[in-house]
Amino acid sequence: MAEKSIMELMNLKGRTAAITGASGGLGQIFAKSLAEIGANLILIDIDDSSLAEQGNTLKQKWGVDVATYNCDLEDSDDRTALISAIMSNHSSLSILVNNAALVGSSNLVGWSVPFEEQSLEAWNRALEVNLTSVFHLSQGLTPLLRNSEGANIINIASIYGFLGPDWGLYDKTDLSNPAGYSASKGGLIQLSRWMATTISPQVRVNTISPGGILRNQPKSFIEKYQKRTPLNRMAQEEDIVGALVFLATDLSQYVTGEMITVDGGWSAW
Repeated sequence: MAEKSIMELMNLKGRTAAITGASGGLGQIFAKSLAEIGANLILIDIDDSSLAEQGNTLKQKWGVDVATYNCDLEDSDDRTALISAIMSNHSSLSILVNNAALVGSSNLVGWSVPFEEQSLEAWNRALEVNLTSVFHLSQGLTPLLRNSEGANIINIASIYGFLGPDWGLYDKTDLSNPAGYSASKGGLIQLSRWMATTISPQVRVNTISPGGILRNQPKSFIEKYQKRTPLNRMAQEEDIVGALVFLATDLSQYVTGEMITVDGGWSAW
C-alpha cells in the first residue's frame, strides 16, 4: 500500500457525513470542519428553519453537496422515515456523527431538579434521544455504511458518562446534572464499544467525551469549573474539532472501540 501524506489521510473529498443536532453549537462547527476537508454533508435536526440556510452557506463556501432533513429523534416513526430517506437518496455514507442530545440545561419538567423530584418521563425522554435514537440510526444506516469508503460512526458522549458530578459546582445556580443525562451518556460509551466489535471490520465506531463547554453559564459555575480543570478554562466548541477530524478521517483508520476525552484534564485529577 502506497504511503499517504497527512493531507491525503485527512481528505474527505467524495465521502458523505451525516450529523445529528447539526444546527446546535457543536453540530455547526462539526459540519463546517468536515465540509472544509471535503465531505459532503447530511445535516439533521429537529424542525429548524435555520438548517436550510446553514446548508446553503456551507455549500457556497466549501463547494460540497449538502442535504438537510428535519427529524424529531424522540419519535421512532420520524427516525424510521429519516433512515428510509437517507437510504433512498444517498448512494454512500462514510461518517455518522451522533451528536444530538438532551443535556443538563434542557427545559424539561422533572429534569434539572433534585434527584427525588426527577421524573420518569424526563428520564425516558433522555434515554430515547441520547441512547435509543443512536442505536436506531446506527442500526438502520449500517448497511449503507458497510458499503462506503472509510466508514465510521462517532458518538458524542460526555465526561459525565464515566464520572460522577461535582455538586459543588452547581450551588446557587439553576444548572443541574440529571441522572438521565449521565446514564444515557454512559450507555452510549458502552454501546460504542459493543458496535465496534460487532460491525467491524467494515465500520469503525468511536466516542468523543467532551468536558464542560462554555455557554453563558453563571459566573460562579465558570470560576469553580476553571479551578477544577488543569488547563484552567472551560472548553470552546472548536476544542472538540481535532478529535472529530481525527476519528472521521483515515488518520484513525486503525482506531475503533476507543473513547477520546477532551476535557482540559478534568478527569486526570
